[in-house]
Amino acid sequence: MDIVGGLLIAGALAAWVPNWFWQSFFLVDHPTIAKLWGPIIGPLVAVISFVCSVGNIPLAAVLWNGGISFGGVIAFIFADLIVLPVLNIYRKYYGLTMAGFLFATFYAAMAVAALIVEGLFWVFGLVPLERDARMVEASITWNYTTWLNIAFLVLSACLVWRFLRTGGPDMLCMMNKSPAVEQAH
Repeated sequence: MDIVGGLLIAGALAAWVPNWFWQSFFLVDHPTIAKLWGPIIGPLVAVISFVCSVGNIPLAAVLWNGGISFGGVIAFIFADLIVLPVLNIYRKYYGLTMAGFLFATFYAAMAVAALIVEGLFWVFGLVPLERDARMVEASITWNYTTWLNIAFLVLSACLVWRFLRTGGPDMLCMMNKSPAVEQAH
């Protein structure tokens, strides 16, 4: 459900939010400032729009096409540790003060790490120059991946069959009982 939600949100933002908004929001006209702004704003966009760690990848592609810096995309993807559901868990487990401290620490670590990654990629010439990330429509093709999937499906079926034929369910039931019950028998 989270992946579907991520795809729907990414598609809606790509279709309904005009490109000029993204470009002004990510300060595309000021390249130096944009490189610093991207890692700062990327995690905050992730906190607001979080779906899941896989569902946010299509949204990262939309943000990249919209003009966020490479470091901003990296920070956006790193932001799995500070999304609202996880922040709520931190609050319940550690308390409000410690949750705030964790948020600030993780946020700073993401922004700095994203700046470092962008710098390293820039030094080695690995930052993509084109902003044309596309979400390709999935289709079934008969390639090596299909054959590997079939082979491992057969292997999995054989392992399940062996598990059932050799008393696997009984063993699991026995493992679920406490030792005191076993000693009584």
